[in-house]
Order: sequence, then structure tokens, then C-alpha cells
Amino acid sequence: MKSSANDAIERAASVVPSERQLIWQDIEFYAFIHFGINTFTDSEWGSGGESPSIFNPTSLNAEQWVKAVKAAGMRGLILTAKHHDGFCLWPSKLTEHSVKNSPWRDGKGDVVMEASQACKKHDIKFGIYLSLWDRHEPTYGEGEPYNEFFKGQLRELLTNYGELFCVWLNGACGEGTSGKRQNYDWQGYFTLIRELQPNAVISRCGPDVRGCGNEAGVCRSSEWSVVPSYLRIAESDYSERQTKKHSNVMALDLGSRNAIKNAKKLIWYPAEVDVSIRKGWFYHKDEDYTVKPLSKLVDIYYNSVGANASYLLNVPPNQQGLIEDRDLETLISLGAHLEYSFQENLAEESVMTGSGCLDNEHNPQMALTPSPDEYWHSGMYPVKPWLILDMGDDYDIDKVVLKEHIRTGQHIEKFTLYGEIKGKWKTLFKGTVIGHKRICRFKEVRIQRIKLVIEKTRCFATIASFEAY
Repeated sequence: MKSSANDAIERAASVVPSERQLIWQDIEFYAFIHFGINTFTDSEWGSGGESPSIFNPTSLNAEQWVKAVKAAGMRGLILTAKHHDGFCLWPSKLTEHSVKNSPWRDGKGDVVMEASQACKKHDIKFGIYLSLWDRHEPTYGEGEPYNEFFKGQLRELLTNYGELFCVWLNGACGEGTSGKRQNYDWQGYFTLIRELQPNAVISRCGPDVRGCGNEAGVCRSSEWSVVPSYLRIAESDYSERQTKKHSNVMALDLGSRNAIKNAKKLIWYPAEVDVSIRKGWFYHKDEDYTVKPLSKLVDIYYNSVGANASYLLNVPPNQQGLIEDRDLETLISLGAHLEYSFQENLAEESVMTGSGCLDNEHNPQMALTPSPDEYWHSGMYPVKPWLILDMGDDYDIDKVVLKEHIRTGQHIEKFTLYGEIKGKWKTLFKGTVIGHKRICRFKEVRIQRIKLVIEKTRCFATIASFEAY
């Protein structure tokens, strides 16, 4: 018997993130580093038959990567430790197809180690990408032998390089008409990661973070974190996922009342937006003039970090092992732009009033405190609750940043921001979900008071942060 719509809403409202998901959500913006044998063959997907002798980044400097990432305002870095070609950027004991048989560092180098140490030195979170598809490994497609090989490589990466914030798994599986296919031991992989790196999220093909459905830097206007469980790889009800008409991650609506009403199980499964700074994912010299302009990268930031998703920006080093000057200049400009745009929160030390609250510990002023554990709570089942920010004087404002207290779930479905202009409330912005963060951009106005009206909510409304810029 199908659950009623009200039951579905109650269930959705009760779903909350895990501690590792909460930590990941606060990272928000981080780098992908696609680097490997493909960098030296000018390709995107290697065959697996390449000789390790061609891997020789004579000027490799992982600190340069990390400094560039940090300059852009990013807080993490994920390295492609192994791509589909099977070439390992660390001296794996399980294959000869690795840096140990390359001329780089006389066969004694370890790109993963150098990247992890640079991240630690500069206070950047470190993560790894390990391709499930391995076009070099002869056991690929043989079932259990390859699963044991893959888990062995996972163990090497999860135990030798410090704490990881993310293990990024793709779903590639012997693509092509002649490709061998492998039955992946998803649960075995997840169990091993949880055992060895309990604080790391498992992203893309995993239980913690999902892709937004494309690699174009675009997410939905309503990007819900609470979605049906059949969207997740290796979920116990995977068969349901296969039969759902709208089960793929490209669907425009994953978390609305209509989308979840018949779901057997709901999970906290937030979105990640991945995109490359260039046309391709690996470095190609003929793409030096395809580096995305600052304006494009800024728009992606607002439409990912500012729309309840994370932003994974790929920056590929060249054959020397360095981030190219054009990419570097763009990253520095991006960081400067973001720092300038959010340098002074004009809502600080302001006064917040509202339509009501659950209790005095959750009064409207709590939306302005820096502590994530202090927040405004509307009380149960409110009717269009509202908050009014009074900054005490007129300021030029073009952005408001809102955050829900997601430890208590994602509830807000629709809201409107108003600015008081000549004694009348004028609409500044209309939005749907808020979630971890919503950056509301509008034409600059000179105002003293801003009103947030929550038009529709599930069981209650919370605001943990209300900022104005």
C-alpha cells in the first residue's frame, strides 16, 4: 500500500546528513587534478597498453598545484591516482604499470605522496580518484579476482597517505562493444573505505555524494539533498532503481513532493557539480585557449555552491607537471573575485525580528550568530513564517546568503526575499530550496531592511545563517 503524500513529507523531513556529509558540505569548493599517462599521450582515455617509460614530468611540483587551488578559494583537492588506463601514480605493489617503472624520480617517485604532503602543508583537504575500470589489469572482467585486486589497491591508498576527505569512484565498466565487463563488489569497496577512512565521503558512485547528472557545471534550480534511495549505487533496493521511470540522475526533479511521494526509502544524498576549467579533463596543449573565462567560473560557483551543491573544478597539470600559466592566472582571479564579493557581511551586528519561534533558544536573532549550532526555528507547521533583518543604516546590497540548519533536515520548499524601498516591500529574489547554502543574487539596491518570507515548508523552517553583501 502506497504511503500518503503527508507521510512522505514527514519521512523526508526526518532525513538528516551524517557527520561525514556535514563536514563535506562545509568544504563546498574543491579541485580535481586529472594527471597521468594520458597527459603524455594527449588523450582522454588511455588503452592500458602505454609504456610507463613515457611518464616523466620533469618539473612536477605538487605545491604549485595546491597553492593554485588555495588561491582560487578551494578547500580540497582530489587526485586521479589511477584512471581507466590502469597506470598508477603511486608505486603499487599489485601491478608493474606504475610510476615505479617510469624514469620520473628514477622510478622512486610517488605523485600521490607528494600531493598529499603538499595538501597537508597548506591546509587543503586531500582525496583520491581510483578508476574501477582498468584497461591494463588482466584480471579485469573475471569477477572476484579483479575485485580483490581493486580492494588491494584501495587498501594501499587508504592506509599510506593520511586522512582523506573523499574517495571518488566512477561507474565506468568496460565501455565499448568489445570491452570486458566486471561485476563490481560495491558493498565490499564501501566496507573497506568505511573501515580505513571512516571520515571520507564516497562520491559519485557511492552512498554519500551524487553527481548532478552532467559535466557542464549546471545543477537544478531546486537541488534537493533528500531524494529516493534508488538513485544510489548498490542500494539494497537497487532493483527498484532499475524499474523507476524517472530514476536517472539527469531527471529535472529528484526531491519535490511529487518526486518522493511513492519512494520506499529516502536518503540524504547531496549533489556535486563537476566541470573542467578546460574543454578536456587531461591537459592538451591545443586547449590552452579553451580555458573558461572568469565570468563562467563565477557563474558556476553561484549555481553550485550557491544552489545547495558542491563545486568540483578540474585543473589538469601539463607534461612538465605544472599547472599552465593561463589556468593559474584564472584561478588567482577567481579567488580574488570571491574574496572581494564576500569580504564584509553587512548583516553582522544587525537586528533580526520574526513572526515567531519554537522557543527563546531559537529566536530570530540566532540566525545571525556565527555558531552553526545556533539557529532560528519557526515552530512546527507554521503558515508563511518570516524574518526581517534591520542593518541599522542603508547599504548597497546585491547578494543575500541563506543557510538552513540541515542537522535538523531540509524543509524549506519556497521563499521570497524583499527589500524595503521608500517604505514599501519590493521583491528582490524568489527561490525554492535553501539547504546547506543558497546565494541569492539580484540587482544592487540601497536598503536598510530585508524581509525573508518562507512561502512553503515541510514541517518547520530553520535559518542557521543570514548574510548580506
